Amino acid sequence: MDTEGNAPSKLNIPEDQGDHEKALTEGAAQQNPESAHDQPLAAAQAEVEGQEKEPESQEPEADDGSSRVIQVPETLIDQVIGQEHAVEVIRKAAIQRRHVMMIGTPGTGKSMLAKAMAELLPKEEMQDILVYPNSEDSNEPIIRTVKAGRGKEIVTAHKAEARKKAQLRNTLIMILMIGIIGYSFITYQWLMGIIAAAFVFMALRYATPREEQMVPKLLVSHDKTTTAPFVDATGSHAGALLGDVRHDPFQSGGLETPSHDRVEAGAIHRAHKGVLFIDEINTLGLSAQQSLLTAMQEGAFAITGQSERSSGAMVRTEAVPCDFVMVAAGNLDAIEGMHPALRSRIRGNGYEVYMEDTMPDNLENEEKFIRFIAQEIKNDGMIPHFDRSAIDEVLHEARRRSNRKGHLTLRLRDMGGLIRVAGDLARQEKAELTTRLHVIEAKKTARSIEDQISAQIIKRTREYELAVVDGTQIGRVNGLAVMGSDAGSVLPIMAAITPAQGDGGEIIATGLLKEIAQESIKNVGAILKRFTGKDIRHIDIHIQFIGTYQGVEGDSASVTVATAAISALEQIPVRQDVAMTGSLSVRGDVLPIGGVTYKIEAAAKAGIKKVIIPRANLEDVLIEEEYKNLVEIIPVSTIEEVLNIALEPVDRAHFLDRIKSITNSTTRSILGTDLPTPRTVV
Repeated sequence: MDTEGNAPSKLNIPEDQGDHEKALTEGAAQQNPESAHDQPLAAAQAEVEGQEKEPESQEPEADDGSSRVIQVPETLIDQVIGQEHAVEVIRKAAIQRRHVMMIGTPGTGKSMLAKAMAELLPKEEMQDILVYPNSEDSNEPIIRTVKAGRGKEIVTAHKAEARKKAQLRNTLIMILMIGIIGYSFITYQWLMGIIAAAFVFMALRYATPREEQMVPKLLVSHDKTTTAPFVDATGSHAGALLGDVRHDPFQSGGLETPSHDRVEAGAIHRAHKGVLFIDEINTLGLSAQQSLLTAMQEGAFAITGQSERSSGAMVRTEAVPCDFVMVAAGNLDAIEGMHPALRSRIRGNGYEVYMEDTMPDNLENEEKFIRFIAQEIKNDGMIPHFDRSAIDEVLHEARRRSNRKGHLTLRLRDMGGLIRVAGDLARQEKAELTTRLHVIEAKKTARSIEDQISAQIIKRTREYELAVVDGTQIGRVNGLAVMGSDAGSVLPIMAAITPAQGDGGEIIATGLLKEIAQESIKNVGAILKRFTGKDIRHIDIHIQFIGTYQGVEGDSASVTVATAAISALEQIPVRQDVAMTGSLSVRGDVLPIGGVTYKIEAAAKAGIKKVIIPRANLEDVLIEEEYKNLVEIIPVSTIEEVLNIALEPVDRAHFLDRIKSITNSTTRSILGTDLPTPRTVV
């Protein structure tokens, strides 16, 4: 491989190749002098027209609170919001040409940061890559690099010279054919003359070299005015990522395609002097990751055929430059599927960044979010701007989707979808601005698949009377769950007591419970022993999760399971107009959970009147206006509060006193003292 100024070492490119190609390019320009003269003339004419046409004065628009007065930054790096740490890392990595791995929730701006990094890289370092035929070994094409924009000139010049040689050869052949045929007619042996001319034509046609076979191929080309290349290689197969050599079915008879002309650059080569972005890095095969690691270490990677049965497998070029900066991205599980050496290479020569999925809800960040709305409108280019009421509604939705009190979501891809749907509705009505009503309607139109499925399930369970929302039942509790990230559902849980079938009693839970859910069921055993005072060694407690066809994960149903089990043990009915959610410690403390807003809304849709939630989640609740009058939210801190609200004993005061006495006696029997159970303060 040679860089500009040094000729390739192979015989088919002489030492003065650079001077020869310079002469070719100058000759090609001289062949079209009109275009050369037209360029300065057009520039002068444009300058005169620019002087004659004065720019129209534009008055700044009045600040009406809409998004159209928001100034959108020109550079991508300044458009990123809520990822200050990641932005700082990208700026440093661009200056020092370091690799970066970004891990986090989808839609938080990983690909945008990668594109921004390409804008920050110096574009004057870009190079074109050409591949030349090799007269010594046709299966080892020669690689040469030149400055950006120079490659097209070289290939054009070679093609022009090849055309000139072909025209000269064809002219000489034609003269020879005419001479042979003319001589045959003079000697009255025209038939033999025609046959001789045909043989001579065929012999010269296949004996002389084809000029186009000697024309180099431009593998990687860049415009002098463009930024550093950004190549998204997400999901690429080996050939698309590492380069390939096309198969040639015609390998003889003069019809074969030259080896160098069948070489195709891969994503790593097109990203030379730029950014190679790979999302979901763990989806790459280990062999592809190993080759990628080699390319990162060497800064060059030879191209060969990726299929062993193809003729391209015989071709292997010189090392092709691929000095790229890699930005790898993925979810948290991407780290497990990465090649250890590849991750070590990134850590040893770069940065690892965990993306934020929320940001504090303060005035500064609200202004940034409003700017994001203006950016999405500008990038779309077809939807009207948002008025102040629409902006406020989008901010409200950002708070809801954060699932965290005092924060705004940074899952901006989903928020961008909501903005575009609202804008489409406004455009359909030919409205000048998008309003709050458009955003509210967009939230109904742009519901996630999980939310639509949840609505169908709630509707069907009510039709078939599977959802019980009034009266009381023993051992049945309405729990709450989340489907996906933004859809709640009602999760009925039933408990029943049977004699133990083995040496000791156990808790048997069904409903496709996953690991964390199974562990939470085990914790319920400690709660039952403590809050009932009964010996459960001789009984089995059966817990059934109703309708969990997709499985259950998480521990947010542990409060519900404990309530259902205590109801079955004590034979005390549970109010069915109450639903509950919350994690439960082994000591009976109700701990915070996620998705509380969507769970409450699901309960309201099902017709449930009261919802019990952890007290720590109270400030996370941001339900829609239409549900506020349909459901009462009750925050609790302990399982005793849950039982007091949900259970309907005959003598409530006696039942609560009994629970307290059992709890205290259990503590005394274990600790051997009347001191209260010690609590850990965090």
